[in-house]
Amino acid sequence: MSEFALPPNSKVLKGKQWPLPQKAKRAKRFQIYRWDPAKSTNPTMDTFEIDLDHCGPMVLDVLTKINDQIDPTLSFRRSCREGVCGSCAMNIDGKNHLACLTTIDSLKKGTSRITPLPHMTVLKDLVPDLTGLYAQYELIEPWLQSDQPPPDRERPQSPEDRAKLDGLWECILCFCCSTSCPSYWWNQDKYLGPSILLQSYRWIADSRDQATGERLDRLDDPFRLYRCHTIMNCTSACPKGLNPARAIASTKERMAERG
Repeated sequence: MSEFALPPNSKVLKGKQWPLPQKAKRAKRFQIYRWDPAKSTNPTMDTFEIDLDHCGPMVLDVLTKINDQIDPTLSFRRSCREGVCGSCAMNIDGKNHLACLTTIDSLKKGTSRITPLPHMTVLKDLVPDLTGLYAQYELIEPWLQSDQPPPDRERPQSPEDRAKLDGLWECILCFCCSTSCPSYWWNQDKYLGPSILLQSYRWIADSRDQATGERLDRLDDPFRLYRCHTIMNCTSACPKGLNPARAIASTKERMAERG
């Protein structure tokens, strides 16, 4: 029989309880993952009771309320509050979401669980380490490349060619898709993952870009592109309603067309 050993201090323990000081008509419990690298202790799940009548409607409002009024040591990322920056991506009740776009009313009944994006190194509490993902983003050279001299104004593009970028340019690099992909969990040191491959295809599909061959050469690797097994978790997880799996399939078609 196989035996598996967990790393030291990896078991998640029961944490602190933060009850409401008085009864509330609309109260909800949230279990939130806590881990502080400055302490040599196991991670915990702290439980917070929140009076929803004195809280904003979004999950991000819950986290902000906890940080402002209950426990100022809670760490999480956030910026725009409008689903534009991608900072507040986390796992809420078992699925990757943006906390700023997830309403409390949409959560399951009873206690909800909030944890960092899965299968990522945690820096503190709900903050994952995105260093590897940004290094992969740099690898695909996500900017327009052309050997033509810069124009006085913009580079013109037909409406038909511009329409080919819809469903690609809207990606906000929240990485909900990549961190929901089993292939990325297993091979994130080699496989680029759905978010980066969608970003890559955004430039491959751009009629103004003249580096298509070089971009495809960069992806022509057993792992970087072809570890996608069309599991479709990425498309299900995208909070912007995009389809990374289709972008990956289109990239494979481009690769096959050139032989």
